[in-house]
Amino acid sequence: VQLQASGGGLVQAGESLRLSCAASGMTSSRYAMGWFRQAAGKEREFVATIRQMGSTTIYADSVKGRFTISRDKAKNTVYLQMNSLKLEDTAIYYCAASAGAILSTVRNPTAYNHWGQGTLVTVSS
Repeated sequence: VQLQASGGGLVQAGESLRLSCAASGMTSSRYAMGWFRQAAGKEREFVATIRQMGSTTIYADSVKGRFTISRDKAKNTVYLQMNSLKLEDTAIYYCAASAGAILSTVRNPTAYNHWGQGTLVTVSS
C-alpha cells in the first residue's frame, strides 16, 4: 500500500490549494481516507476524513466551511480542496487510510493504518 500526497506549496492568505492523495495497492473507497496536518512544534491534528464506501465527510472545526474532502474512485485518489487559507493552516499535510475506523475514532491518528509522506503547505501574509 502506498499513499502519495502532492499539491502543497506557498500561497498567500485567502488563496486556495488542492491537495491530492493517490493510492496504490489498495482500493481507497474501501477505506476511510483522512487528512491530518502537523505544524512546527505541534502535534499532528485531524483535518478531515471521508468514510468508507459512502461519502460521509467529517471536518475539524478549524477548517469547516473552508476545506472540502472528496474522492475520485476511478482515479483511486482523495482530494482536499482548501479555500480561504489562513496563516494558521501552515503545516505539513498527511493523507492516511484506515480499514477499520468508526465514527468515534476517525479523528484519531492511531485509527489509520497507512500514511503518505506529507506535503508542505505554507500560507504567508
